[in-house]
Amino acid sequence: MRLRRSLIGVVLALGLAACARPVPSGAPETGAEAASTSRAWLPDGPPQARVLALHGFNDYSVAFTWFGTYAAQHGVAVHAYDQPGFGARPDAGLWLGEDALVEAVRRETARLRAEDPHTPLYLLGESMGGAVAMLAMASSDPPDVDGVILSAPAVWGDAELGVVSRMLLRLAAFVVPGLTLTGEGIEVTPSDNIEALRLLWYDPLVIKATRIDAIAGLVDVMEDALTAAPGVPGPLLALSGARDDLVPPQADRTMRTLLTADPCTGVVYPEGYHMLLRDRQRQIVWDDILSWIHGAVPPSGLASACGGGTTTASAAAKPPA
Repeated sequence: MRLRRSLIGVVLALGLAACARPVPSGAPETGAEAASTSRAWLPDGPPQARVLALHGFNDYSVAFTWFGTYAAQHGVAVHAYDQPGFGARPDAGLWLGEDALVEAVRRETARLRAEDPHTPLYLLGESMGGAVAMLAMASSDPPDVDGVILSAPAVWGDAELGVVSRMLLRLAAFVVPGLTLTGEGIEVTPSDNIEALRLLWYDPLVIKATRIDAIAGLVDVMEDALTAAPGVPGPLLALSGARDDLVPPQADRTMRTLLTADPCTGVVYPEGYHMLLRDRQRQIVWDDILSWIHGAVPPSGLASACGGGTTTASAAAKPPA
């Protein structure tokens, strides 16, 4: 029990609590698409740009349904897949490692480039997906994309995780790797959108009980992504919410300080929570992303230069070719 309590601080950062928050009764419709491991939301005509979206921890590709539908209506195609160890994949629930996550990004971006080499392609990562995007882009073999979008990236360092918690977590992952935690009873607010939380709660493909070794693996990804931050190239758009209580504000500020991407645009939403793309104010975030993709100033009026870049928000992204 002492070990379990010591790990609670780490669990808070992992998105497990998104499924532990009390939600209204009544299961929503989940839809027949739940069996797929990849999905795409496409405009009626040729897309002006494409976005490859990486979901967060314990989530899966269906997380981008609302954003994908909206983006497609505005001429931008959104593609998403279940990352290794998540969603409808046969290995769901297992931690396959950081290399497998990064290699999947390379494979999917290469596939999209081969299918449509002339349309601008952007990489979008949410929470853990943001950390994976950073690792992929800072690697020796980065994916061929025209820009990166980070939505509340799960990037923590030693100052936030704590040495004792990390040691206990690694010990538990070695001794009892199959032990699961649920985050039950943890009071956090991942989003102000009750409908989004209900969908998470009732969706059978959202992992509710997580293995200790998967949690330890995610901690490694978060730490490695922070180390990789200076190597993430621009154009870069970094989004965060001032009300995010899963990624501590100090962790977010540390990550932004380390960024050297140029151009780099940062946006902090005063009313934003961790699930920015699904919060009640989500359309503000969506419009900022789509405007940035097209090289325009994010219409929220909240954008500013970030990291080591010297370019202002109005030149945040390369315009479509």
